[in-house]
Amino acid sequence: MREFGYGFAVETDLGIDEAEEKVREALAAEGFGILTEIDVAATLEKKLGVTRPPYKILGACNPNLANQALEADEDIGLLLPCNVVLYSTDGGTVVEALEPRVMSQLTGNETVKTVAEEARERLVRALSAL
Repeated sequence: MREFGYGFAVETDLGIDEAEEKVREALAAEGFGILTEIDVAATLEKKLGVTRPPYKILGACNPNLANQALEADEDIGLLLPCNVVLYSTDGGTVVEALEPRVMSQLTGNETVKTVAEEARERLVRALSAL
């Protein structure tokens, strides 16, 4: 797993459609549903005439964790849901997730920190399952 300041990623040799199916299953196993889907490549082509490889953003949400975070800080909704990104590479697909600890770093709220740690553990397990 590759980690960077605001996220972490795995690379798989699966095509993007198969990787998306697997990541959806892995997220569901960790209690996440998908609230939003953004097909960035299709949108850029439609709006700008730009052709790029497949790139999709899934807005993943674990309702229990989201509720805990909202109870701790009503404004945390600005940082929800947990985005999971898939994009094609020459050898397969990159799947990455936003680092949930960014929420607690920005808010300084200890309850949010606890929720973010649990969300991170679940997201790492989901991505590691690919």
